[in-house]
Amino acid sequence: MTRRPLGLLAGLLSIAVVSACGSTGGRGADDGRLEVVAAFYPLQYAVQQVGGQHVAVEGLTKPGAEPHDLELSPRQVATIAQADVVVYEAHFQPAVDAAVDEQARKTAFDVSSAARLDLVAVEDGHDHGGETEEEHAEHGARDPHFWLDPLRYADVGDAIAARLAERDPADAAAYRANAAAFRASMTTLDGEFRTGLKSCAIDELVTSHAAFGYLSQTYGFHQESITGLTPDAEPSPAALAELTRHIRATGASTVYAETLVSEDVARTLARETGARLAVLDPIEGITSASAGRDYPSVMRANLKVLRAGQECS
Repeated sequence: MTRRPLGLLAGLLSIAVVSACGSTGGRGADDGRLEVVAAFYPLQYAVQQVGGQHVAVEGLTKPGAEPHDLELSPRQVATIAQADVVVYEAHFQPAVDAAVDEQARKTAFDVSSAARLDLVAVEDGHDHGGETEEEHAEHGARDPHFWLDPLRYADVGDAIAARLAERDPADAAAYRANAAAFRASMTTLDGEFRTGLKSCAIDELVTSHAAFGYLSQTYGFHQESITGLTPDAEPSPAALAELTRHIRATGASTVYAETLVSEDVARTLARETGARLAVLDPIEGITSASAGRDYPSVMRANLKVLRAGQECS
């Protein structure tokens, strides 16, 4: 995904000195735990579940911040440089990509391969029907929101466990056991979604931004979004008119806003089409406005919202 490039701050020259003194092996925390940096909330939650008591995790994206727009402070870049493991998703947060390239090539772990990012999303938010995969790919980037499919998320948990075990062989059995427990909880969650969304009257999923591609693919919906991968992009009048026509033609009865970006456009679209407005959380961060305190609870809140909005029996 293309967002604002990070011009690595002038202060990074001093950080290079700090990083030279940083930890490059096994156990960096004062209490013997691995020091792990996680780029944004879903990765932070997965590392906490898999690492358990053996890791100290710091998230780079603070609660309430939009992860796509992350800009790093010099202190955060220094933390990346000194961490034992940096867990991130390449091409999702350009600031993190740049800091990893400069400061943490040997300790960084990109989860993209484990996540199987095989969906292409277009920046205008609309399905370009009739295009081949190759033609479609020319217009867009890979959808990075793998965690909204619980089983892809479980695969990433397994990969994180393997990387932590590589850095800390003494606790490898604990990481594997924690990853197995994480997979079991994600499998249970997936089963709840499959059961709850098995019979829905409406399969058109109209969302604020194109975050729900994997969820739609897995549970039988067709996603149309107000914007593409960029949550705070301004849709053109022509794009809004096209989406209005689409909603009316397909009978979609709900427009879904989300928690970390303004719902003004979604509210206007719902009013223009006579649709309901509901909140579907892409779980890019947990705040006081979230419908739960962690990933599983927010996912279950999303399931309840979807069952109502898609008219599932």
